[in-house]
Amino acid sequence: MARPAARSAANRSEDLVAVILAAGEGTRMKSRRAKVLHEVAGRPLIVHVVASARGAGARRVVVVVGVQGDEVAATVRAAFPGLDVSFVEQRERRGTADAVARARPALRGHEGDVLVLCGDVPALDAASLARLVRRHRRQAAALTVLTAELDDPSGYGRIVRDAKGAVRAIVEHRDASADERAIREINTGTYCAHWPRLDRALRRIRPDNAQGEYYLTDAVRVLIGAGERVAAERHPEPELCLGVNSREQLARVGAAMNRRTLRRLMASGVTILDPASTWIDDGVRVGRDTVIHPGVRLEGQTAIGRDCVIRSGVRLTDVEVGPRALVRDYTVAEQSSIGAGATVGPFAHLRPGSEIGRECKIGNFVETKKARFAAGAKASHLSYIGDAEVGRGVNIGAGTITCNYDGEAKHRTVLEDGVFIGSDTQLVAPVTVGRGAYVGAGATITRDVPAGALALSRIPQKIIEGWVARRRRRKARKAGGGAGG
Repeated sequence: MARPAARSAANRSEDLVAVILAAGEGTRMKSRRAKVLHEVAGRPLIVHVVASARGAGARRVVVVVGVQGDEVAATVRAAFPGLDVSFVEQRERRGTADAVARARPALRGHEGDVLVLCGDVPALDAASLARLVRRHRRQAAALTVLTAELDDPSGYGRIVRDAKGAVRAIVEHRDASADERAIREINTGTYCAHWPRLDRALRRIRPDNAQGEYYLTDAVRVLIGAGERVAAERHPEPELCLGVNSREQLARVGAAMNRRTLRRLMASGVTILDPASTWIDDGVRVGRDTVIHPGVRLEGQTAIGRDCVIRSGVRLTDVEVGPRALVRDYTVAEQSSIGAGATVGPFAHLRPGSEIGRECKIGNFVETKKARFAAGAKASHLSYIGDAEVGRGVNIGAGTITCNYDGEAKHRTVLEDGVFIGSDTQLVAPVTVGRGAYVGAGATITRDVPAGALALSRIPQKIIEGWVARRRRRKARKAGGGAGG
């Protein structure tokens, strides 16, 4: 007799646990790194999957690891400090059902639902998983599978339905008949299931297939045979549901995720002039009415304010950009900040620790590192400013260098408010130029300059009349004497 349908959705525990399968070696990646540690859209595959599970409501996460399990665990813990996460090992890869069964000790006493996710499917977002969970609970199903339709379903398990459209089985490609291989609806490998019933089904699965593995898809057959309800949720965008098994698929999934991010930003009021050449990681935030020109790459946790202009060829990694800022062509910046109304570039390089204040100007071929520029400061041309504190309204002339490294240690340069630094100046740190002081062009400053002073270090200019003509005559005599000898 069929087992009565389990508790209704209203009575079922709302406790949701994600079980993420991340034990695969990923041999087709041809890499020394575990597959789930490869990055796409700025983060490792496994980090995207954990983030989506949390966003869908998972309170706990169990990760099934194998190859480089310690590295996978360290990556997840670093990305999600404080997360309730467990790691269990699948030493022998004996199939997906065996992998889920490895999570059994971590799920002891769990009476609610589990999301079973593949660690190599980074594009499946939290909203999609939340819809899967809702469908599962509305249907009071024992298991709900996420499906998609492909023009070419080769290699994927097929969703076999009965005449009424109910799921009857999932058949792996290798084991499918000709008629079953003609089915375009495929199993994405993502499930929501009531754990106690799934656990019972797992114990009844046998490796009766071409691969001799324990298929999680066989749980569908076992559950249906026991009179349980199996439901399906079809995803409208198949490209977001598929796993990464090769470098080509990594690139394809990355492109799909990038297109989704660009659509989201444009819908929120951001102008992207050429989406085909623009790459923005999914952790990036961009304010309304900002304009992004072709060839821009925004990475990591970059945050750009409103009404900014990001010109062509710019690459920003973990950079905060204030409102109304202009970042000119081919600027590169990382782990830095650009204040409201500031202008940076073209061809500027902001290295980690650079803080560019409000209305500052950092011009062409200027490099900064661990340098803080107060409001209105300018370094417009061809300079290196490192380990420096630059005050309000300071003007730094072309060709200025802070000589911050003595071969053993770094030292700081301090330019107080209102300082004027002439072109081709070397500031040998540690050194301070006091408030309102001037430094003449071509100076090498090795001692502190008092406030309001003028510092010069040039030798007196000397003019020798007729020197060029005499030099030419000497060269001519030498040349003639050599030929006669």
